Amino acid sequence: MRTLLQRVSSASVTIEESTVGEIDQGLLIYVCAVRGDDESTARTLAVKIAKIRIFQNDDGHMNRSIRDIGGKALIVSQFTLAADTSQGNRPGFSGAASPDIARELYEHFCACMKDEGIPVETGRFGADMAVQLINDGPVTIWLDSEV
Repeated sequence: MRTLLQRVSSASVTIEESTVGEIDQGLLIYVCAVRGDDESTARTLAVKIAKIRIFQNDDGHMNRSIRDIGGKALIVSQFTLAADTSQGNRPGFSGAASPDIARELYEHFCACMKDEGIPVETGRFGADMAVQLINDGPVTIWLDSEV
């Protein structure tokens, strides 16, 4: 499973001019299920993300987690994180999990984040979405369950 975390002051997802998810301070999390992922992979990544210390403390050091700051998560499915650009100029996406498995794992990941006490907003799996954000820092971190 691959995720891209962006520390944000605010973020929102719009589908056909209707806002479907919106947060203030917290994390915008792009999620991609890849072949071989399972519910355990999703849970492990959610636990790590809930604990990762990328928010500033009073001394300006990144030493607080999303849980510590009372932040929220906006979780957006993004199969393009599975892009393989090793051959030619057109990315391939064969490494991504099939859509039905990816949907299950995306939903499970969202549930796991909620289980970690993180308020969650979402996009819509498989939809054409417009994402707006104010990246705080900027802080952007890539996490891959294979690393």
